Amino acid sequence: MKFDYDVIVIGAGHAGCEAAAAAARMGSSTLLITLDMNKIAQMSCNPAVGGIAKGQIVREIDALGGMMGIITDRTAIQFRMLNRSKGPAMWSPRAQSDRMRFSEMWRLTLENIPGLSMWQDDVTQLVIDDDGNVAGVRTAMGVEFKARAVVLTAGTFLNGKMHVGRHQWYGGRISEPASTGLTGQLRELGFVTDRMKTGTPVRMDGRSIHWELTARQEGDDDDLHHFSYLPDVHRELKQRPCHIVYTNPATHEILREGLPDSPLYNGQIQSIGPRYCPSIETKIVTFADKNEHQLFIEPEGEDTHECYLNGFSSSLPLDVQLRALQSIPAFADVQVYRPGYAIEYDFFDPRQLRHSLETKLVGGLFFAGQVNGTTGYEEAAGQGLIAGINAHLRCAGNDPFVLARDQAYIGVLIDDLVTKGVDEPYRMFTSRAEYRILLRQDDADMRLTPLGHEIGLADDERYRLMLTKREQRDHLLRFLAETSISVTEANPYLVSIGSAPLTQGVKLGDLLLRPRVTVAGLAGVSQRLHDFIESEVEVQRRDEIVEAAEILAKYSGYIDRERAVADRLQRLDGVRLRGKLDYSMIKSISTEARQKLARIDPETVGQASRIPGISPNDINVLLLLLGR
Repeated sequence: MKFDYDVIVIGAGHAGCEAAAAAARMGSSTLLITLDMNKIAQMSCNPAVGGIAKGQIVREIDALGGMMGIITDRTAIQFRMLNRSKGPAMWSPRAQSDRMRFSEMWRLTLENIPGLSMWQDDVTQLVIDDDGNVAGVRTAMGVEFKARAVVLTAGTFLNGKMHVGRHQWYGGRISEPASTGLTGQLRELGFVTDRMKTGTPVRMDGRSIHWELTARQEGDDDDLHHFSYLPDVHRELKQRPCHIVYTNPATHEILREGLPDSPLYNGQIQSIGPRYCPSIETKIVTFADKNEHQLFIEPEGEDTHECYLNGFSSSLPLDVQLRALQSIPAFADVQVYRPGYAIEYDFFDPRQLRHSLETKLVGGLFFAGQVNGTTGYEEAAGQGLIAGINAHLRCAGNDPFVLARDQAYIGVLIDDLVTKGVDEPYRMFTSRAEYRILLRQDDADMRLTPLGHEIGLADDERYRLMLTKREQRDHLLRFLAETSISVTEANPYLVSIGSAPLTQGVKLGDLLLRPRVTVAGLAGVSQRLHDFIESEVEVQRRDEIVEAAEILAKYSGYIDRERAVADRLQRLDGVRLRGKLDYSMIKSISTEARQKLARIDPETVGQASRIPGISPNDINVLLLLLGR
């Protein structure tokens, strides 16, 4: 039995699993401590991964060498590429997962990583040495483990409290105990903490649903798109549809009658809830003019009858939830496994973190996931990956690994957290990224796999696959730019898609710039292009490489323009600031600016410029004082 580790990870949710896997695979002896080894990577809310901007995060995790994308692909029971009607910067992958298989595969993955151990217990105290650095943890069983770095990923378990109507009880998740002790100790160490709230919907027995009264929603039927860039990772399970129903005025009236017993409206819950995933009771209050709200019936697994009712998050009393459901024709005879509930939990102001996710107050202590005020599996996993990487790098004596805003959605997420803080559960959207054309889901491997390989997380084979894909993509782009197509070849195709016919031959690359013109369409009429693709692009990844080349060809002007803007602004991120100025002595900036700069202590002038309340004039003063 070993009691001394490089890295200890507290909590085996989506953040904890990625953190532990990354630290161990990079070479740190790692211990993952969880309350229940049968609930590893539990999907506490909906059984799905990805979505708008969230899907981009999962692809970035995979490109860096993380595990979430691989496990999602192998346990998916439906896959959809969202926003295909828009430009590629908005395309976002999303998958329904088999909840039980997802958790099982994560556990099997973790158990088979060399250097990674697990311990089932509740961490109640951190061990801090005389220099103010973390030195280990103590558990409820009285066991002490030593470590040089600790990653806290406790999710909703820190003093978690659940609500159904006026009934309240302590727990971190349904039928699971809360974790106590850590928040109090961290508060004594100077950490600022607050409470947040989230919720989850009712779980239903599919045998009691009138499916003929629902609208069926199938997933994509192609095998082109996945989360993982590895070509040998595929969907292995039977694919299942989702279904759509709508609430109605009768539903809303029942819900309104129940509001006096709603913890959200009777004063029982005081904490901050998620704006972008509101409860059904919040919807009928906020959008009182709407007569219906869309609900999605999502299968929980390949074979189970259990269903998740997306859009019906609630903490209303059970009888109110049931009557409201029964007012929807498809649920007239519904049987439920358990009601929806709300949960309150502790989180820490993320402005107390560095971009590495190491805390400013305690050396070697990292925070990741919902303890930083975020919501969502994907946001948690992205933070966990970065925290695990940096915990290992700290133990190895190396510089921290930080992603910039123009490199990854994960970089946007972390910069937003540590620079701006949160006043509600943070959820990622494409609109949060000012460089979203650069941060597309199709090229996360090109952006991030070289970085993952450099730090030792992405292996040689993943790096080789990326290099081969890039070489073949660029080879195809050169062919398109150099090869002409004749009027005779092109015009029948152009007329068929409603595009103006040619009057003279043009380069394939120029013709591809037209709306609705595709590489596949051109290959159907240009024998030279068809033969080139057949001979020069590997079969297993042909569609992926062709799509990547087509996106670059069509959007190169926009991409180049955005890259130029990013490069200009990135110069401010290259100007180091931390430790160079005493902000309290700078009288030529506002009092608000002095206070915020002193509290956040930004790493660079670029980070300082993104702090709310810091004006362009304040930045100019800082640059002058730095000698710029």
